[in-house]
Amino acid sequence: AVPELVGQGAGIGSNSFVVSGDLTASGAPLLAVDPHLGATVPGPWYQVGLHCRDIQQLCPFDAAGFGFAGLPGVLSGHNADVAWGLTSLPADVTDLFLERVFDDGTYERDGLRVELDRRTETIKVNGGADVRLDIAETSHGPILSDVLPELRSVRLAPVPDDAPGVGLRGFAVAISSAALAPGRTLEGILALDVAKTPDDVTAAAAMFGAPTFNIVYATTGGDIGYEAAGQIPQRSRIAGAQVPSDGTWPRPGWESSYDWAGFVAPQDLPRTRNPERGYLVAANQAVLPEGDGPALGHEWDAGYRSQRIGELIEGLAKAGTPMTVETSERIQNDVVNPTAQLLVPYLLDLDVEDDFVRQGVDLLRGWDSEQAADSAAAAYFASVWGNLLQLTFWDDMPEGFEPDGDSRWIQMVADLIDDPQNPWWDDRSTINVVESRDEVLLQAVTDARLQLTVRLGKDPSRWEWSMLHKVELEHPVLGGTRVPAPVNLLANPRPIAVDGGSGHVDATAWDARIWEDGHPMFTVSSLPSMRMVVDLGDLDASTWVNLTGISGHPGSVHYTDQLKAWAQGRSYPWPFSPDAVREATTDTRRLQPLD
Repeated sequence: AVPELVGQGAGIGSNSFVVSGDLTASGAPLLAVDPHLGATVPGPWYQVGLHCRDIQQLCPFDAAGFGFAGLPGVLSGHNADVAWGLTSLPADVTDLFLERVFDDGTYERDGLRVELDRRTETIKVNGGADVRLDIAETSHGPILSDVLPELRSVRLAPVPDDAPGVGLRGFAVAISSAALAPGRTLEGILALDVAKTPDDVTAAAAMFGAPTFNIVYATTGGDIGYEAAGQIPQRSRIAGAQVPSDGTWPRPGWESSYDWAGFVAPQDLPRTRNPERGYLVAANQAVLPEGDGPALGHEWDAGYRSQRIGELIEGLAKAGTPMTVETSERIQNDVVNPTAQLLVPYLLDLDVEDDFVRQGVDLLRGWDSEQAADSAAAAYFASVWGNLLQLTFWDDMPEGFEPDGDSRWIQMVADLIDDPQNPWWDDRSTINVVESRDEVLLQAVTDARLQLTVRLGKDPSRWEWSMLHKVELEHPVLGGTRVPAPVNLLANPRPIAVDGGSGHVDATAWDARIWEDGHPMFTVSSLPSMRMVVDLGDLDASTWVNLTGISGHPGSVHYTDQLKAWAQGRSYPWPFSPDAVREATTDTRRLQPLD
């Protein structure tokens, strides 16, 4: 339950890259970013120009970019000197501790009894009764097993025969998280907003606490760079430990040797400036080779997006084609499917005897692996992939842990594909039969043909990915069937078809765990929540687009007026200088304080 509580899930990630002036048409750097979040309306971002009339110590801001609802400042954007983009650094900043608790309200620490820290917190509810929560904490943090059903069973764990003392009630689970430690993230964001040099960016990054971020940046002076930002636990390496001490398993809270030794110093976190190759990509992949530098964690994206972005940048460089804002946008909207590049050769080698099924497989011959909205092959392959995951893994996985199809599951299949007799291919539900890889692949292409025939018709040439893959945005308060139909239509945009998919640069991910009526569903579960490209040679030539619009009010004309452009991979001019902003202005709203 914990990963979902901290905002992770299927397909959540982000793309960002920065290119030096050596590779651009203008001779100045380019920076691009598109964070991937859940499909919601209104979106979490708002486009803002934060300009003080007179730049001074009390009002130092002259920046523009994307703000996050409820948070001051510009999270990703630029000022007159520096552009920056923030994406998720999926470092491991949370550990669970197993605690020995006693009936008298104490817990064990190095053989001693320590009092639990108890308090009551009150949540005021508008129009309702107060909610009171009884909180118990150990030295590691709040006890979760009192409130999360998934963890309450730990209380039933058998007590070891050598458990010290008397009155041992059982076990509890406490959580240590960098997000629960004091931090200066907001100060870091505001410091980025006024940064003028690479050293200013480094100083701002050192202020970040939680969450952890990749920061890519570029300056009008020609510098590009990367900073890992946030508080990363410093975990001690324990020789002969009964459980790993790297944070991958719950840690024994009664032994202080497993405690965190503070946080990794900011100067020891990964950073680089002006790399020789002329570009940097941060797309949730591991930022250091295993064993190099501080231990950051293990839950990295498999790297298909970052690899593809790098390949596209290098391809342009080798062809002598300078990068521009337009080529940067094309990279953001790239829909080459890494799963198809892996699997299609094996699918085409299958001995498909049924002409009906072969009509589907034949769609893949000559396919460019692009998951385009109008592609019949893309629709068929997505269905094959969903069935392949179900046939291969569902019989081996506990309920609720089925594969979602993200990049790590692509890597899982990549590791298996050249081992046709691997036990994972076998269907455990069949008796006295051991399935091989090709039998599973044949069943997947057969099931996909049948399913799409039911959903899209008998003629495969008339299938399109857009018939299956749609963004269905629902207002968290006004959506669904809880309100009258007219209000529902006002608050929730009509579903809109999009390119892309899971593991793509254009990461309109769908969740392979979701099936209805025996069919995998392809509704978008996470997506690029905004896109921006900054031209450091001409800031007024930069572009941006929001998922929905600038307004969160369903009655506003700006509620979803950017959705169509976003879905088509288009963007809008992003004026910055005062003259450019005045020239582009169509409406003005002035807010004044009451007398």
